[in-house]
Amino acid sequence: MELIINGTPRDIPEDRKTVGSLVEHLQLGGKKAVVERNGTIIKKEKHDEEPVQDGDTFEIVHFVGGG
Repeated sequence: MELIINGTPRDIPEDRKTVGSLVEHLQLGGKKAVVERNGTIIKKEKHDEEPVQDGDTFEIVHFVGGG
């Protein structure tokens, strides 16, 4: 399926059916990240319940420590 992630079209495997599995696919699992789907922020505790559909638009921001 094709998703827009941070402004870039990306082909994502069809088996990534939830926001949680998408975050894992993007290798962001376990990191502090904010996920917005189609203009709505998805709470982390809902990631494994929220479906992903072809054509969805995501903005994903994760935090990086540094000094």
